[in-house]
Amino acid sequence: MIAMLLATQAATAEPLPEEAANVVQAAAAVPPESHFNILQLILHASIPVQLVMLLLLGASIASWVIIFRKKRVLDRAENEAIRFEERFWSGAELSKLYAGAAERNRDIGGMEAIFEGGFREFNRIRQRRGVDSRIQLEGAQRAMRATASRELDGLEHNLEFLANVGSISPYVGLFGTVWGIMISFQGLANVKEATIATVAPGISEALIATAMGLFAAIPAVWAYNRFATKVDRIGVRYDAFAEEFSSILQRQAHLDD
Repeated sequence: MIAMLLATQAATAEPLPEEAANVVQAAAAVPPESHFNILQLILHASIPVQLVMLLLLGASIASWVIIFRKKRVLDRAENEAIRFEERFWSGAELSKLYAGAAERNRDIGGMEAIFEGGFREFNRIRQRRGVDSRIQLEGAQRAMRATASRELDGLEHNLEFLANVGSISPYVGLFGTVWGIMISFQGLANVKEATIATVAPGISEALIATAMGLFAAIPAVWAYNRFATKVDRIGVRYDAFAEEFSSILQRQAHLDD
């Protein structure tokens, strides 16, 4: 019995043949195949899918440029409105505010431009003799509405592009995905035994297009909603100022009468 155990241990401790050892070493040296390389998937995609990805990349870059510029423009418009309201309600004379706004080589905008347009029209009509105070006030209000519309139109510039990118990009990416999957399944016609490993690379390449579509759409939709809300708030602020300034001009017109 003891002799049998010794013989078994000797057989177990016997080294592997050289060929078997080489196979084991080679298997251990093989790196895992689960590495995910997005760049390789993009480079190996078909030409139509690559064009779709390029289009979505361009739309995403343009969206981010507009987002940064629009944020700067809206922040400046809001800050200028706050500063002008502080000067306007600090008790300064309207004539002095108008003289400062009407200076040459000075670029004005926002609430100050609304004030300048309304007060200029009010003074122009008031210089006519025999003009009713109601006509003076209506002229100033029309001028302020026209100026406010131009200012808001400038603030809303390029928001339509963000809305289009946010709504269209997922469908463009889906088109690239459908096209890539169609090409992948078409390649199975020449394969006798189709497995998931056969179609997985093509489907992975195609799904990158959908991911890029979402990558372009999500920031554009978020920025559009945020900026549109901010433009609406600024527009309400402009309307409130125009109404308050109209009340002041109405009192001024009655005093002149």
